[in-house]
Amino acid sequence: MNTDTEPKEAFPYTPPSEEIREKYKQIFEMEGPLKVPLPKLIFDKMVALFFFILTSPMLVSLFIANWLEGVILPENRGPLFFYYYGVSHGKKFKKWKIRLIKESYIDKELQAKGDWHAYKNEWMPEAHTYLGKFVKKFYLDEIPQFYLILKGDMSFVGPRPLAVHHYERDLGQGNVTRKLVRGGLLGYGHVRKGTPEFGKPIYEYEYVHRYLNSSALGLLATDLYVIWKGVVVVAKGGGH
Repeated sequence: MNTDTEPKEAFPYTPPSEEIREKYKQIFEMEGPLKVPLPKLIFDKMVALFFFILTSPMLVSLFIANWLEGVILPENRGPLFFYYYGVSHGKKFKKWKIRLIKESYIDKELQAKGDWHAYKNEWMPEAHTYLGKFVKKFYLDEIPQFYLILKGDMSFVGPRPLAVHHYERDLGQGNVTRKLVRGGLLGYGHVRKGTPEFGKPIYEYEYVHRYLNSSALGLLATDLYVIWKGVVVVAKGGGH
């Protein structure tokens, strides 16, 4: 697959600098995956369950809106959910999201393989359904990942899980954080979306450093900070 046509937004992460390699030398020497600390595991499940229940009425509304749009505009008809294969904790899993684009813009052959490339037309404004535009603006396409946290494929906070080919490229350029810890709905660097800091790997390494060296309360404080920053990003909208 020729990746020259991929939008750069699909893979903003840069290789680790020599400064990062020196500062976080311990992390580069580790073999993954690392065990999830029990307090973090309990916190993940409790918070994910809370948000899963909180957003359930919204999901019902999205189901209805998706059905109505398909009735009014048959070209926008299609399932509410889709998945592609991502990697979290060094393991491949189905990353479920809410569909943003019209079925005619989805590559069916690649979709059957769970390949991210099937949905790369997401960056074309004309490909979006009306519901998809609204969902994208407020990051509602991530709602199914509360289920993935409950299932154990993801954490609430951690390096954002990447599609398989992006993960392999990230690993190939020297980044190791995503093979060590569970991918997160929100990341220490990911909540900087829309700023020049987004995509800088130092934030992911700093998070893994705290994951390894903080007390249970210290790691909880970091996770709460990331969640708060994530809430602020969502409230601002924009769907970066």
